[in-house]
Amino acid sequence: MTTLIPDEAAAPAAEIAPKGGPPRDDVSLHDEILGTLRNHIVEGNIADGARISERQLCEMLKISRTPLREALKVLAAEGLVDLLPNRGARVRPLNAHDIRELFDLMGGLEGLAGRLACEHITEDGIAKIEQLHHDMYGFYMRQDMQGYFRMNQLIHRAIVEASGNATLVATYESFAGRIRRVRFSANFARKRERWSEAMREHEAILDALRRRAGSELSDILFQHLRNKGAAAITYLAEHSLNQPGEAPAGLTSAS
Repeated sequence: MTTLIPDEAAAPAAEIAPKGGPPRDDVSLHDEILGTLRNHIVEGNIADGARISERQLCEMLKISRTPLREALKVLAAEGLVDLLPNRGARVRPLNAHDIRELFDLMGGLEGLAGRLACEHITEDGIAKIEQLHHDMYGFYMRQDMQGYFRMNQLIHRAIVEASGNATLVATYESFAGRIRRVRFSANFARKRERWSEAMREHEAILDALRRRAGSELSDILFQHLRNKGAAAITYLAEHSLNQPGEAPAGLTSAS
């Protein structure tokens, strides 16, 4: 597979290290590099299973290989990439079986988080999620997939954090990176019909949270994640059929 890197002039990350600008502290620069690289992979700019070209990314981000490799180590811990001994890194591929298992696991975690959130969330916490939902709807109406996805992830994370269970939050975060890319692709399923379905499901999620209906919210969240996993598998399978001669983007044969 080829690695798809946008032209340097079009790369939003070019602003990370502006020439002649004030010096950045190491933590700030690391976070910007990590965030830009994570989004670049999640949004499908590098094919699943494809080798990651350090040279091209360094040119795109205008950085040296040392901070890039530090960012890749973090993404490997998140499950987005595999580090290959003496051979760089590649985007980690997932097969249909992996996707089903991961989305069921995440559905279970989010379902538990929803139940606990209804017991612990404050009115301010609900108001914050309502605002995120409003912003997400605005992106949906403008057909801005990147903005929609960013707000979507913030909503799910806010519900998990509202559970008040630090162990649950840590467990959730340890798996979230592995399916972030697949969650993004699910919105394209069936000519974006899934995107509309997901929006309706989020309306139900917000309604149950407002009513603090823990058991109902738990069921909605679990089914929401299961639906998203099924949509991702459908999209990735359709994508592979439209590109004969290439391995499915995100799907490999189950072992």
